[in-house]
Amino acid sequence: MSLRASSTRRRSRMDILRPTLIRIGGRVYRKNVIQEQAYQHEEEDDFCAGPGDCADEPCDAFVVEETEKGFQCRMEVPSLLYKYIIGKKGETKKKLETETRTSISIPKLGVEGEIVITGQHRSGVISARTRIDVLLDSFRKKQPFTHFLSLALNQPTIQEKFLQFKEEVLEKCSKDHGVSSSLFQNPAKLHLTLGTLVLLNEQEIQKACDLLQQCKEDFVDQIAGGKPLTVEVVGVEYMNDDPAMTDILYAKVRMKDGSDRLQVIADQLVERFVASGLMLKEWDRVKLHATVMNTLFRKDPSAEERNNTMTGKSSFKERESFNGRNILKGFLEGIFWWINTFNPGETEEKQLLASHPQRGLYGRNDSELVLSHRYLEL
Repeated sequence: MSLRASSTRRRSRMDILRPTLIRIGGRVYRKNVIQEQAYQHEEEDDFCAGPGDCADEPCDAFVVEETEKGFQCRMEVPSLLYKYIIGKKGETKKKLETETRTSISIPKLGVEGEIVITGQHRSGVISARTRIDVLLDSFRKKQPFTHFLSLALNQPTIQEKFLQFKEEVLEKCSKDHGVSSSLFQNPAKLHLTLGTLVLLNEQEIQKACDLLQQCKEDFVDQIAGGKPLTVEVVGVEYMNDDPAMTDILYAKVRMKDGSDRLQVIADQLVERFVASGLMLKEWDRVKLHATVMNTLFRKDPSAEERNNTMTGKSSFKERESFNGRNILKGFLEGIFWWINTFNPGETEEKQLLASHPQRGLYGRNDSELVLSHRYLEL
């Protein structure tokens, strides 16, 4: 036995024991290794199990209806994703139909509607549905996010203190490499980002708004105790290993009373959105922070920090980092510019539906905690 064959077998065993996991709609699927081999004596009937056998497919993950001609499954898919199911010259759709022995009906491009999968065997319909879910999940992860769940930090007094911070930094550190006024966040857009979402049609936006309202009723009001939450900023921190090559500088936020109530609310909100399939799980806990300086703002003042794994592209290649050492020395410890009061009982989902994707909802100035989805200005 050759060394190459042995190592290949070991890799194969590890792939089986530790397969890649994919999260779809709150469920976790194994991505099994596919080894293509040619079988001369394979019979066609071996492809699909009988009508009552689901094999490894998640039978309870979605509804499969029995009809006079067999079985069918309906799924809501944003029209922007139809092209990934159809493929170049319809090749992807044809392959799915052939391999699962099903028929896949897709609305016209640009028309929102249901995709209907029909077939003679229930297992074939389930297989087609699962494959489409995995396919769409892969492409959805590559889409730039359209909304983010956030807590507003843009009271007039906060904006005033932030501008004082900006003025002091420019006065003391303007000679440091890369430091300029273009790096600073727009005061009216100061916020705590809890998570990002890819919402591709009005149905998904409404689903997110409904879930946000449900979260308020289920646990937000109870954790907050019906009273405002007062937070304080306790210094600044950077998001990379070398402070001399900083790309993002953020303000650290904590509860003034020393409790973890805001953290609990943030974590449970994200957990609920991840379970619904509207948000991808990125971290075990939400990092409560407010971006105050970002090198992305040099070229686009409306740009926001994002997890680069969501787009599959690195935005850091085109960035010009700045030396943040002196800024960190001056503002690393202590409350340096605001104390803010949040009222978690207030939500803003109705305004979201009426907002403009290019204008957003950043003009809100009050003392309420706004748990809302906000459009990015792109």
